[in-house]
Amino acid sequence: MSELNQRVEQLHAPLDKTLLRAAVIIMAFVQVILFMWEPQTFADNIGSFSPMLGILFVWAICASMVYGVGFKPIFWLWQIIFSPYLSIAVLGYVSFLYWL
Repeated sequence: MSELNQRVEQLHAPLDKTLLRAAVIIMAFVQVILFMWEPQTFADNIGSFSPMLGILFVWAICASMVYGVGFKPIFWLWQIIFSPYLSIAVLGYVSFLYWL
């Protein structure tokens, strides 16, 4: 394993908690359900989807599912792309906008 892989794994080690994984995957499922049920209402509640927010939202859902089921990519680049730090931040931001 390369040194970069080890550093990225150490960076993600504090988030390797079962309850946090469960909370994140539940939050992702709730966001998907709200979005799929009534997309226009969801977009209105968060102040509409800009192109960047739409892409970040889809990515955050995917990354949260990867993190939530406990999958750990081996290659450092995939570990960064599916980083739970960023996906939790984006989902938290969208959740805040929705329920604000």
